[in-house]
Amino acid sequence: MTVTLADVAARARVSPATVSRVLNGNYPVAATTRDRVLRAVDELDYVLNGPARSLAAATSDLVGILVNDIADPFFATIAGAAQTAIGEGASGIGGGEKLAVVCNTGGSAERELTYLTLLQRQRAGAVILTGGALEDPDHTAAMSVKLAKLAAAGTAVVLCGRPPMPDGPGTATLSFDNRDGARRLTEHLIALGHRRIGYIAGPAQRTTTRHRLEGHRAALAGAGLVDDEGEGESEERGWKRLTVYGSYERRSGYDAARELLRRDPGLTAIAAANDTVALGACAALREKGLRVPEDVSVAGFDDLPFSVDAIPALTTVRLPLHEAGVRAGRLAMGTEAPPPGDVAMIGAELMARASTAPPPAA
Repeated sequence: MTVTLADVAARARVSPATVSRVLNGNYPVAATTRDRVLRAVDELDYVLNGPARSLAAATSDLVGILVNDIADPFFATIAGAAQTAIGEGASGIGGGEKLAVVCNTGGSAERELTYLTLLQRQRAGAVILTGGALEDPDHTAAMSVKLAKLAAAGTAVVLCGRPPMPDGPGTATLSFDNRDGARRLTEHLIALGHRRIGYIAGPAQRTTTRHRLEGHRAALAGAGLVDDEGEGESEERGWKRLTVYGSYERRSGYDAARELLRRDPGLTAIAAANDTVALGACAALREKGLRVPEDVSVAGFDDLPFSVDAIPALTTVRLPLHEAGVRAGRLAMGTEAPPPGDVAMIGAELMARASTAPPPAA
């Protein structure tokens, strides 16, 4: 059932004219009254009605790009490429130039929903959500409802770098094959002869973290390496013991590598959640007097621009971030046809470089 201006007025205990004044900002209203009206708008999930022409055309010239951290090269690359594609396809939705706004959520579930609500109120022409999703049932349900409302109102919704939403509410999805990339990376380390491999995971309850960790452990299982709950006495045990969670920041990699060395001073390789984390791990190893890769091999993920220039050059998994961002922008503008079934899996490529080598001789 559509929520009306009168419904908001009743909830806020004010007149419809007062609600209109608050939402249009064209008349002074007491702060307490304004807060009460805006709270009612949020509670009822009210969206401003526009002229019928605007409804039919879906909307405004606004395009929202949601990122976890714009300072992270992963998100900056995708957002920059998407914004470029949006500018190139300005004649797509309704014609004319589009205003692409980058919304930095800081990884907050609440901010993610708040930005989507604000974009919904502004009748955004398109919304692009980037990066892994939070694995929380309540948040997933709320996101599904919110994205369905956006899509129903004519907003193009694109997911880039995250899995499809359950019962996908009219979204186009570009997912990275994080599992396969992580599996191939760990298989590379195993093929070099490593058996004592530490793993620095990303934040818990994120789809990207879980998928990459699943790929890593699939490679260990494929090589016959058992985890903490496996049977038999083996120095190769310890999937869980040699897994440390953290953020996608350099400091996290530094701290996690120190913790892994504390847990197993004899480990010979570290696989990191991303390239920034891998550089932090390298710094911790150097501080301990260990050489990369002569004493400990280090590998990252994403193939961020600095990876090939690191010393030694970083072994990593390449995700086509720029290409994915361009594609997301074109999907948002309607200048590229949606993939079959509205979902495309984007492959990952192993980039073997100088930071990995066979383990030191016993």
